[in-house]
Amino acid sequence: MPSLILLQQALGPDASLVAVGGYVRDRLLARRGGDLDIATALMPEVVIERARAYGLATIPTGLKHGTVTVVLDGKNIEITTYRGDGAYFDGRRPAQVNFGVSLIEDLARRDFTINAMALPIECLNADDWSAQIIDPFNGRNDLERKLIRAVGNPLKRFEEDGLRPYRACRFVSQLGFSIESETADAISQKLDVTAKVAVERIFVELTKLLVGPNASCGMKALAAHGLLNVCIPELISTIGCEQNTYHAYDVWNHTLEAVINTPADPSMRWAALLHDIGKPIARFIDPTGRIKFHGHEAISEKMATKILKRLRASNSLHDEAMALIRHHGTRPDKNWGDAACRRFLHRLAKDDLDWQRWASLQLADQLGKGLDTKDIHQVHAELLERMKRIADQAPPLNVKALAIDGRTIMKLANKPQGLWIGVLQKYLLDATVDDPALNTVHALEPLIRKWLEESSHNV
Repeated sequence: MPSLILLQQALGPDASLVAVGGYVRDRLLARRGGDLDIATALMPEVVIERARAYGLATIPTGLKHGTVTVVLDGKNIEITTYRGDGAYFDGRRPAQVNFGVSLIEDLARRDFTINAMALPIECLNADDWSAQIIDPFNGRNDLERKLIRAVGNPLKRFEEDGLRPYRACRFVSQLGFSIESETADAISQKLDVTAKVAVERIFVELTKLLVGPNASCGMKALAAHGLLNVCIPELISTIGCEQNTYHAYDVWNHTLEAVINTPADPSMRWAALLHDIGKPIARFIDPTGRIKFHGHEAISEKMATKILKRLRASNSLHDEAMALIRHHGTRPDKNWGDAACRRFLHRLAKDDLDWQRWASLQLADQLGKGLDTKDIHQVHAELLERMKRIADQAPPLNVKALAIDGRTIMKLANKPQGLWIGVLQKYLLDATVDDPALNTVHALEPLIRKWLEESSHNV
């Protein structure tokens, strides 16, 4: 943390600087990584004037809302003037903010009691720092009780900002807390306000929820309070969707088990969440009474891409999640030859998918079945060992890995550049995937000549 002594000296004793929000909460919970947000009694223009007079660089981050960024020891520190919020009309932001209020009034506008505490800057490093916390809404008590409770009237809090119900569920995932009953009841009563929130903001909250250590509980909170039906209604049909004897859970609970067994990475967790979303549509019972889900992978991929695009996920997250979902149903077993494994690695490479990340989703999917984990881990370890052995042999997985490049091929063929090069390179790649020993200049040249001599390949 940058030294805040300079900041205190620059802004003066009347600044009444306090750390607020998540920083205080996380410090009490001994959690790391929270941003240091500072509030002050000074108007933003005064913060800028005094900081610059002291030689500190400033950025007018959001003067309309009272926020100034001061650059301290090379780090950006956000400082926001104590404020009260005016009327909310769009369920997203106040029509105006009122400066010149007290710290208590500033804390009163915040979402949850655990985020409505403050700690004077001069007490940050004191031995008795926790005793100096300003806590007008008993947030500390709620921390001890592991409760998420709205500040004041929860209906009013959720009427003001439709993102707050999502934040409540996100804290369930991140902190392992429960939502206080009155606060929980208010969520379902304000779903019309949550529907006004920009999908980009919802996606950020959902992603934070998914990568949390209690993501399963967070998702269940979304479902229990009606939010899931607002943001990802396609998942509702997985709840209670019975599976076959290879699964101990319905599709919903299998999905949640897969999520929590996947590395806490956004792309991985989104893929785990949506990998079986097509099962309710694909589900049928055969003449023997067995439940089957033929073709659910393709249906899930189609539904998942629609959901992620609707939520404005980044292209990189979307593409990797789609690749993971596309290949999640393929699982090489002992009957696969090495050539088949190499061809599968080639398919993963075409989708720019790291085979080890595919393997991580495979393991999570298997563990999500709720069966004997000892056998699952053993079989997976054998799969990893085999795939690693084959991958370490560095088989050519794309045309760039061929021992002969396009320019050399044109020279050998004495032909100008054209579509024929791509066709020939695919032929060579297929041959070398089946037999990596062919990926040498000496071995590829005869294959090129043979291909060129066959009239049916002339293009």
